[in-house]
Amino acid sequence: MKSKILNTAPERTIALVFDKGDDVMPILERFAKENALSASRFSAIGALRSAVLGYFDWDRKDYDRIPVDEQVEVLSFSGDIALDGDQPKVHAHAVLGRRDGSTVGGHVLQATVQPTLEVLLIESPGYLRKTCDRETGLALIDIDA
Repeated sequence: MKSKILNTAPERTIALVFDKGDDVMPILERFAKENALSASRFSAIGALRSAVLGYFDWDRKDYDRIPVDEQVEVLSFSGDIALDGDQPKVHAHAVLGRRDGSTVGGHVLQATVQPTLEVLLIESPGYLRKTCDRETGLALIDIDA
């Protein structure tokens, strides 16, 4: 993955370009930690050779896994980065387009790039904090934190 700062004020804008074979989520997590991101949002387009999406099962308080084992277009990929404790946490959702025009979407658990994923990340000057929601067991943005 390559990155370039496009703008620094009032919000910092960073372009991230993922390469073929990159595993998006751990690379994005590492980038967030290395750059101390605490209140960011991002969107992306590109294509993937495979992915695992998730659908949150309310009763089990865990994700049903949705494997996508085919080349797909990234029609929508968006999310945020907020602090969970003192560490940045990436949260992303995607809608992926199949060859026949059908789509599949959900929470991004895993995504492998092919041939590219182009991300625009915008860091706000404030910060967002996530706290564990007792009812769901999920780290959710806490506006009051």
